[in-house]
Amino acid sequence: MLEIKDITKNFGGVRALDRVSFSCVSQNINAIIGPNGAGKTTLLNIISGHYQADGGKLLFKGKNLLHIKPYVISRYGIARTFQNLQIFSHMTVLENLLVGKHIRAKSGVFSSALHLPWMKKEEKLLKDNCRALLGIFGLLKFENELAGSLSFGRQRRLEIARALSLEPELILLDEPAAGLNSRETMDLADLILSIKNEKRITIVIVEHDMDLIMDISDMVLVLNFGEKIAEGTPRKIQNNPEVIKAYLGE
Repeated sequence: MLEIKDITKNFGGVRALDRVSFSCVSQNINAIIGPNGAGKTTLLNIISGHYQADGGKLLFKGKNLLHIKPYVISRYGIARTFQNLQIFSHMTVLENLLVGKHIRAKSGVFSSALHLPWMKKEEKLLKDNCRALLGIFGLLKFENELAGSLSFGRQRRLEIARALSLEPELILLDEPAAGLNSRETMDLADLILSIKNEKRITIVIVEHDMDLIMDISDMVLVLNFGEKIAEGTPRKIQNNPEVIKAYLGE
């Protein structure tokens, strides 16, 4: 589904990514791990179009995504969450999902302004779909509350739900367990597995929680100082000397 070939990214004199290559199999959970500053989030930003690579190829179902705007990439079927929460705090929980859903709507400004009958029917359908997602995420009873009033753990779930409202084929999760307690992290693991198994969505996850990564991932990519040092199954990665060295030193 996703092919990364020799992706390079420089920030001034710093090479954040150095000819990184890997591929994601459809409907797998693909983890990207590495020490702080390894280039993990930079790679997600390139896949989602927020950064432009200085070299290499980025193919999604055979389509080149380099130099494509983020909103166009989302229409192709890629959604993401962020390391720092990016929800609309002063909008309701339901409205947050409707914002994500708008790219699947057919109504334009003219039909919306006139409240044409078919537009009202579509609006109801979009709301019903969003409410179904909120139910899956345990957030339905909060649909009319301001998103900013939710607990941090529920805000994390809301951001993932909003990403799914785009109806993506690939979702990028940037440290979704950051700030969660152990119980919330276990619930998150179950949620991510259900996204994969029930919705059949391919997942790329960047995360520091190694227990979470080793429990749910099919494949793991390891970065260090912008370079790929290992790739393989969780068991293979756990026993890789280069990975151990990167995390623990000599």
